[in-house]
Amino acid sequence: MNGLISSKLGTISVSSEVIAQYAGSTAVECVGIVGMAAVSMKDGLVKLLKGDSLTRGIKVEIDENNMIEIDFHVIVSYGVSIKTVADNLIDSVKYKVSEFTGLEIKKINIYVEGVRVID
Repeated sequence: MNGLISSKLGTISVSSEVIAQYAGSTAVECVGIVGMAAVSMKDGLVKLLKGDSLTRGIKVEIDENNMIEIDFHVIVSYGVSIKTVADNLIDSVKYKVSEFTGLEIKKINIYVEGVRVID
């Protein structure tokens, strides 16, 4: 589903894929986030997603009231406070995605799928 923004000249439709790309690039800028994760349903292995694949670790839903819900599947850095990293991610994404789209964030869910030591 797309987010709809009404203006005096017409309607603007924002794809959930565009929102996922923006949210993903915002998320990987957050301290303590190594990247997005994909979990293989077949064998349960967690894979770190790179570059163009970031959106596979993000699910964006837009409800009938034009409110956004975002699920992040992330890998965090070893030794960080998961709560602090998650709070920072939520605050950053909530602000930046709202400013970018003009739509309101209803909910952000974070699923920590793994921990990595950063070289």
